[in-house]
Amino acid sequence: MKPLKIIFSRQCLEYDSPGHPESSERVRKVYEFLKMFKYFKFLEPKPCSRQDLLMVHSNTLVDTIKHGDFEDSETPNIPNIYYYARLSAGGAVLAMKTALNEGRAFSLMRPPGHHASQNKFEGFCYFNNIAIAVTKALTTVKKIAILDIDAHHGQGTQEIFMGDPHVIYVSLHQYGFIYPGTGRHSEKNAYNFPLPAGTDEKEYIEKLLVGIDKIREFDPDLIAVSAGFDTYEGDPLTSLNLKVKTYEKIGKIIAELDKPRFAVLEGGYSIEKIPLCVYEFLKGFNNS
Repeated sequence: MKPLKIIFSRQCLEYDSPGHPESSERVRKVYEFLKMFKYFKFLEPKPCSRQDLLMVHSNTLVDTIKHGDFEDSETPNIPNIYYYARLSAGGAVLAMKTALNEGRAFSLMRPPGHHASQNKFEGFCYFNNIAIAVTKALTTVKKIAILDIDAHHGQGTQEIFMGDPHVIYVSLHQYGFIYPGTGRHSEKNAYNFPLPAGTDEKEYIEKLLVGIDKIREFDPDLIAVSAGFDTYEGDPLTSLNLKVKTYEKIGKIIAELDKPRFAVLEGGYSIEKIPLCVYEFLKGFNNS
């Protein structure tokens, strides 16, 4: 197995908001577990530029985050969050570049990004990391498929790329009485697979394979994965029932597309089990 490059900076562990589920501890635990394995190699990211942000987001949004002109308990105004959010986006960009050069990569950075749209930050997300990386990649490749496996629908990513002939967005997510309440139907280049609470591995994999067929038909040059692990059965924020070993199966299914691919951490709030979930996913995702 080729060593998998993992993008990570300890700086993403420097901030927290008391009681907030998107904590530094969840990423710290993953890093401490993964660094024990010799087939993972770590790369240090740099913050993305303002120009990178503006490829996806409005000036108004960027300035709001930069100057801290907001109050939001869900997506809190944390000191230096403009820097940390740019660093996370930079991690996604480095993962994308590494995937194009070496075939695969994973960004283990925070804050997450897939709920942020052109003009709005929300859902723990300030800037849309995967959208920034995909938009930059489109200067090099012609077609990209985004696969979102977070338990929450990535409405920000969908909105950013809606109608773009060079991108398809495929999302499997819990639907019904859960944030953000979008993704009930597919439209244009967005293929949504809403899942009821209690969805188990069998039903999830069946829907995933349908989504994978959409990606195969599109024949992208690159696959970008919004890798959320809040589909795990013990996650405190959601109600899906995937097992730890399910994530290796998911990773293998993606790998079998045999395309350059990168994944970016989104959600996953079971402090105890997220290291194992990520590890299993990466074992499958790195499968040659």
